[in-house]
Amino acid sequence: MSLTVFLSVLAAALLHATWNALVRVGASRVGTMMVLSGVQGLIGVAVAATQPVPAAAVWPWLLASGAIHSAYKIFLTFAYEHGDLSRVYPLARGTAPMITLLVGAIWLGEVVVVAEAAGILVLGFGILLLARGVWTSGESRRMLPFAFGSACATAGYTLVDGLGARVAENATVFVGWLFVIDGVIFAAAMLALRGRSSLPSGRRVWAMGSLAAAASYGSYAVAVWAMTLAPIALVAALRETSILFAVLIGWLLFRERMTRAKAVSVGLIAAGVILTRI
Repeated sequence: MSLTVFLSVLAAALLHATWNALVRVGASRVGTMMVLSGVQGLIGVAVAATQPVPAAAVWPWLLASGAIHSAYKIFLTFAYEHGDLSRVYPLARGTAPMITLLVGAIWLGEVVVVAEAAGILVLGFGILLLARGVWTSGESRRMLPFAFGSACATAGYTLVDGLGARVAENATVFVGWLFVIDGVIFAAAMLALRGRSSLPSGRRVWAMGSLAAAASYGSYAVAVWAMTLAPIALVAALRETSILFAVLIGWLLFRERMTRAKAVSVGLIAAGVILTRI
């Protein structure tokens, strides 16, 4: 992984933590996510219009990716209805690198050196340690199935998008069409699940959703681009440094407690990042 890719993925991690914070603080999580998906879809249309139409071999990857992204957003939205940023986010993101690493190494033949593998493991352990408070602090456990469902979806779209972008040989066109498809599927799914109550209303919801969409689109576009230049598992693990940014946002802006356990976890995350660079 080159220094340019490394720094770009770190910037993408900050953007990812930011859009999650915007969804979490929104007056309506579902409404904010609906706006996010809709704006992403419009951005995707604009991007796709400037690019060649994907080849036939790319469309199965795009359809699969759109469906998995929608599942990820649904799980994440429902999780934030029951938990805080500093709890849901680590659970949703923490187990995904482990799944990605195992699948990439066993089935996809991804080559990851010992130091990088150690970095991925340390990074994942730090994130999981940070999330342990959900079992001891008396917070709602209703978030757990949704958070873990989001983690599985994260691992799924990480692999599908990395491979799909390589088949497309054009990360820009792949991400553009991906979010068009995702926007349609997510809107249809939320209307089926929540009905008219899922429709966004109010300036705050539209503002939060639009800002979150811009941050989310930029974050993932950079990540998919990076996956075409570096091992998928390594990019996925480095993106999990977004947990560091999420903890800082929760602490400084949402006034969430910074406990000793959180500080230790952040240290492990930093160590994991260093190991991935050796």
